This record gives sequence, C-alpha cells and structure tokens, in this order.
Amino acid sequence: MKKAFYFLSILFIFSCTSKQDDIILDKGISLELAQLRKQQISDVLYHLDFKIPKEKTSPISSKLQLDLTLNNLENDLILDFNEEKSHLKSLKVNGQILEIKHEKEHLIIDKKHLVKGANSIEIFFNAGEISLNRNEEFLYTLLVPDRASTLFPCFDQPDIKANYKLRITAPKDWKVLCGAFEESALEIDGFTEHTFAKTDLMSTYLFSFVAGKFTEEIKNPGAFDMRFLYRENNQEKIDESVDEVYKIHQNSLGFLKSYTQVKFPFQKMDFAAIPPFQYGGMEHVGAIQYRASSLFLDKNATQNRKLSRAKLIAHETSHMWFGDLVTMKWFNDVWMKEVFANFMADKIMNPVFPEINHDLSFMMSHYPSAYSEDRTKGTNAIRQYLGNLKNAGSLYGRIIYNKAPIMMRQLEFLLGEEAFQQGIQEYIKTYQNSNADWNELVSILDKKSAGDIKNWSDVWVNSAGRPVFYEEIELNEKGNVTKFVIHQKAEDGSDKIWTQSFRIQLLDERGYLKNINIKNMGKSFDITLATKDFKPGQILYNTNGFGYGVFPIYKDKIDSYKNIKDEVSRGYQYINLYENMLNGEITPLETYNVYLEAVQKEENELITGYLSGRIQHIFWTFLNEEEQNNIQKNSETSIFNLLESELPKNIKRTLFGLYQSIAFSEVGVNNLYTIWKKDKNIKNLFLNENDYTSLAMKLAIFKHPKANEILEEQQTRISNLDRLERFKWLLPSLSNDENVRDAFMESLLQKENREKESWVQSALNNIHHPLRQKSSTKHLKSILEKLEEVQLTGDIFFPKGWLASSIGNYSSKEAFEILSKFLDENPNYNPILEKKLLQTTDNLSRAQEIKK
Repeated sequence: MKKAFYFLSILFIFSCTSKQDDIILDKGISLELAQLRKQQISDVLYHLDFKIPKEKTSPISSKLQLDLTLNNLENDLILDFNEEKSHLKSLKVNGQILEIKHEKEHLIIDKKHLVKGANSIEIFFNAGEISLNRNEEFLYTLLVPDRASTLFPCFDQPDIKANYKLRITAPKDWKVLCGAFEESALEIDGFTEHTFAKTDLMSTYLFSFVAGKFTEEIKNPGAFDMRFLYRENNQEKIDESVDEVYKIHQNSLGFLKSYTQVKFPFQKMDFAAIPPFQYGGMEHVGAIQYRASSLFLDKNATQNRKLSRAKLIAHETSHMWFGDLVTMKWFNDVWMKEVFANFMADKIMNPVFPEINHDLSFMMSHYPSAYSEDRTKGTNAIRQYLGNLKNAGSLYGRIIYNKAPIMMRQLEFLLGEEAFQQGIQEYIKTYQNSNADWNELVSILDKKSAGDIKNWSDVWVNSAGRPVFYEEIELNEKGNVTKFVIHQKAEDGSDKIWTQSFRIQLLDERGYLKNINIKNMGKSFDITLATKDFKPGQILYNTNGFGYGVFPIYKDKIDSYKNIKDEVSRGYQYINLYENMLNGEITPLETYNVYLEAVQKEENELITGYLSGRIQHIFWTFLNEEEQNNIQKNSETSIFNLLESELPKNIKRTLFGLYQSIAFSEVGVNNLYTIWKKDKNIKNLFLNENDYTSLAMKLAIFKHPKANEILEEQQTRISNLDRLERFKWLLPSLSNDENVRDAFMESLLQKENREKESWVQSALNNIHHPLRQKSSTKHLKSILEKLEEVQLTGDIFFPKGWLASSIGNYSSKEAFEILSKFLDENPNYNPILEKKLLQTTDNLSRAQEIKK
C-alpha cells in the first residue's frame, strides 16, 4: 500500500509538472506564466539601444541589457519575444555566452545560469517589425496590450513594472520622443545618437518612442514645459489648435491633481500627433500619442468636434493617474483604466464648455454605443475572463468604453459624490506605482456604502446584457389609475436585476404633468400612490437619461417627441424609439419618418447628429428597396432645403453629412458635384480640404460620369503629403471598374497590405458600400476566414473594424447565408472572435426579420 501510494505521488507530481510546462510554454502570455513570474522577478531595468536606418526596409539593429532581481531559482527564466528566432543574434547571461533557446514566442534561460538576487542579461537582436509602424519619414511604437514582446524581449505583463534607459540612433533630421528627458545628442555620419535618462516606473504596454520628421513646439501652459511633435502643415489648423491643445492638457492636469489629491506622477508629459494613428490617442508615459486629425481642427469646427477633442485629451491625461500610476494587475481589468479615463474626462471638461448640455452629451456619447453591443448575442460583461494575454485585444469594445461609464455614474449616485471621491483617493494613494484589480477597489468602496457594492457589481460589472422595462397598469371605470407598477426583466431571459435610478414623466389626459424619480429600483417599483387619480395620456421614460435599458413607448405619441422641450428627455426618447424598432415594437419606416420630420425642426447639434446617423442607418440597412425608392426623393429634397435655409453652421455641417450619404439620385449627385466644384456656395456651410476629399470619394461611389476627373483633380487640392499618400492608396477602392476593386480587396487579405489599419477600414467601406454590394458580396467568405489572422497581426480595435467596415455594412439575405454557413462550418470557432462577429452582424441578423 505504501509503495502504491509512493508511485501515485510520483505520477501526480510528474503529470502536474508536465502540465505546468505546457501552460508556461504556450504562445502568448498565459495567466499561469504571469503569476509565476510576478513571484519570481523584481527590480527590472531595461537598457535599450535601437539604431534606425534611413531605409524603411532595412532592419533595426538593437541591443538589450536587462537587469533584474530573481527572488527564487525554482523555474527557468522566460522572456517574451513574439518574433522569429532569427531576429535574436546573441545571448549573454551574467557574463556567459549561451545558446539561444526560443520556443512558442518565448526566450528561455535555464535556471542553472542564473543566481538568486541580481542578474544581468545582454541580447543583441533585430527589433520586431509588427509594432514599429514604419513610414518613409517617421515611425512610432504602439505596444498595447501585448505588443512590447513583438518589438524586444521583455516580461510583457502589466504587473511587472520596470524602468527604461533608452538610446536611439536616427537620421540627423529626425526628432525623437520617449518617456524620459534627453540627456545627450551626438551626431555621427549623418545620424544622431539620442541618449535618454531613466524613465519612471511603467508597464511594458506603456513604453513607447516616436521618431521622424516632425515640427516641434515647446510651451509651458502652467505646470511645466510640454513638447509637441506634429506633421500638420495647414497654418489655419495650426493657429487654431496648438495653443488650445496645450491649454486643454493643463486644465486636465489641474483638475486631476485636485480630484485625486495626488500631484502629477511622472517626470514629464509630452505628446505627438501622428497622421495614421490607429486610435484617437494612447496614454504612453511621458509621450502621449494622438491621431493628428483628432487634434487639428479648423476655425469652423463644430462645437461637438471641439468637445470631442477636449475629452480625448482629458481622457489620455486622466490615464496618467488611472492606468499609468495605478495599473490593472491583469488585462481582464483593462476596463478600469478606460472607465475612469472616460469618467474623469467628463468631469474635467464639463465646466470648460458651459454652453453645452453635458447630461445630454454624456447620454449621446455613451448610450447608443453601449446598446449597439449590449443588445447583441455577442455581448459580454464589463469584466471578462482572460486566460492568455494574446486575447486581450478582443476585450476592448463599446462595453468597456461606453457601458462602463454609465455603470460608474450609477455607482457614484449610489454612494454619493463625496464618498465616491474619497474612495477613489484612497485607491490611488494605496496602489500608486503598483497594480490593483476591481475587487480591491470594490473593497474600498464597500466600506463607504450602506449597500452591498459587491452584489451590485456582480450584475453591473460581472454580467452581460441589459434590462427591458414594462408596465403593469390597472384602471377603474372612470379611467383613473388604480395600480401602476414598473417591472424589469433581463433581455437575455436570465434572472439578473440591474439596481438603478431614473426619472419618468407622466402627462395626464387633462394636461397635468408629473415627474417621478425612481430611486434604486430593483425588480419592480410601485408608483400607484404617486399616480392616484391619474388618467394616462403620455408616459415618457428615462427623461433624465440616467437609466439603462429598453423602456416602453406609446406608438400613438411618437410624433410628439420633437415638441419635448427638455433636450435630455427629447434625445433619450429618440434613442429608446430606435431600440424598440430593433425589438420589433415599431416598423423601420415609421421610425424613419419620425426622425426625418424631427431633424427638420431640431436645433441641438448633438441630437441632430444622432437623428442624422439613424436616418442613414435605417435607410441603408432596414428599409427594403421599395421603401427606399418611395422616400428617397423626398428625403433628399427635405435635407437639401434645410441646407439652403437659415441654420447655424454647426447644424448645417451635420446635415451635409446626412445629405452626402443619401443623395445618390441624379439631382442629388449633381448638387454634390456643383458643391465639390465650388460652383455652388451654400450660406453658412463651411467645408475644408478633408470635406472636399470625402465628397470626391462619395461622387466616385455614386458613379458621377466625371468620377475619374474628380479624383485626379482632388489630388491637386490636397496640400498635406500624408493625406495625399492616404488618398492615392485608397484610389483602387474607389474605382468603378469591378476588377480593380476585386484585385484591391484580395490584396487586403495579405497582412503586409494592412499596416495602416484606419486606411484599410476606409477602403473596405468604399468597396462594401450598399450601392456596390451586388459585386462585393463574393468577398465576404474570405473576409470571415481571414478574421483570426487579422486578430493576430492587427491592433486591438482592428478585428471589429475589419468586420464593421465589410460585412457590418450588409443587410441582404445572401450576406446572412454566408455568415450562417461560416458559423455552422466552424462550431469550435474562437469564442472571443465569435462574440465580435455576432456584435458586428447583429443588424444583418435582425434585418432578416425586420425586412420581411
């Protein structure tokens, strides 16, 4: 018996060891590997030396000296390097040259060559290319969430923070920006060797550098000098934007210092504006990167565009505290840094734009986007499981960026603003320069609440979906209310209950108006006492835009929405109407007509923008061909008449986007052409170079007889070389020759042709425009088959963008059959990617029922 027990013990140990080895050596960074290394490694310092050649195609010769402390020698040391082994040239560990062992995206160093305590590792290598974003005149790194290991060998997990000492050799006419101050610059044979001081402590995904031909500005807007690199050459945009960009950064710094009671936590905060940048911005420590078009606005930019720029800057600045100073332990909590950045951005910018209705802005920014994913079969919880960092990019989406701020606003209301702020201050001070997870924040907030924040969080944060509200009303013989109870149920059929607050407005048949605040509603809320003797006329739900879910509508009252004076209530009724349309409570044509009539009266820019977007979307996605033909002429005429009427410039700019989308009749195309030719001037409609470029592209898609001439002339109008390069790259996607478009579409299936992802998405939208779908449907199968590769080779938002710009534009039966067949043939498909696919094709699936 004893021998048998001994044998079983050995077998158990052996099997566990084998399993652990399999987990550790999996591709990507497994949760098990990350946890092991967190116990094993500390005091990490990366000395990095990159030599950037003049030729874009030449490799970047690099060197890493890695200093670290090993707390134990129980396991081999495993670094992450997601590149070919041939990129690794030599390895020296504690002075000893070793053979390179590179397996499954990891560099493995045998523990027998290591010592407990201080160790030094030297690696010569060629930098990985995937995340270098190399252009002829500049390059930039973008390493979130796990792309640092595609550039250099490292411990690519957020809870092993490190310092960096960087040396970059670049062509002498290039500027270089990174997370630390430059110590020296030495010119050598047409190159400059830039040596930088040690950076602050940061996670690998926050390390970055930018190098290239840039204009440089250094200003001190109040706190300290800030350095700004950009390539914009339009002097009007430069004059209108540069000082404002500095001012917004300073306003954000001041607010965050006051709110958190923690001063700015890093040695510097510089920034760069990059033309083809994949996101709006990225919060790299000491060197924030922005998409250039997000920062540089002209003098006629709408108030909404200015607010969007301000909130973007406030968002990235907020990350200095929320994400950079206190970082999530693992990327399953990536949503925490994003929700706080969004939440703080709203708080920062609201006082700066007093003329804007910020409750309306919050609602319009977050609710439609959150609903667009949360209503789908591919929805996910705010906080998700993540077993391997290679899948972290798929966690990003509108649930994180849009539903989470709605949740956080409900949480702040539940706790009270003062207790909430105190909890955040404690959280920042407790975990600064370290890592924390959601449960640790919940523990802090729980102490400041009389309620059970953990149970509240289980539904709002750890569960997916949204509630649907419905009424239980009983009337007496006089028509007065004798019972009025509001209930909620989970849209997905589960028993989840979202505790939340919102307001309803009741209009009595006799004209009496009553507002009722529903506070911390659970499964049901009885308002019978508040509605005594009430004769139901109209009931408007969520008039303060605070609640989350789908609320009842009264179909015979929807035409009156345009007359609601309160902007938040009016805006939410339009949002709720669209959600009810998707749920089959009202037809698309009825909804379309309400929106078209409303947009002709609407004076608020944010609501006009929403109505315009829904009109376009319903027209192209949910109306059948007969309905489109019946309403197209009237829609065009109505919108064009608005453009020629006396309206503010911001409203006209929004309405022109709507007109440009649906004006594909002969009359409409001719109107667009005369505007593009500048033969027709519309009062108070101010178009810039980008607008004319967009218009030229639309005229090509609408098959204007002079499309080729238009595209050729537009090239002569584009003054910026980066924008001209983009336009020329997109030309095949605009061609009216189907063979040219087909060849270009097929070229995008090769990863080397997808480097500039924002360009790719524009090209896909051109190829798969609804007017071209009879010829482009044949590409959908290959687009779906390429999705897994797109995830592996693209940045975090690209898989969703790849789908949204292609199959996401479709509503046809043929497209749905291709989708269904793909899902049937891939029953074990990557579940994370399947969610993205189901999110993106939700409208395609709904259209099969709605358009019957």
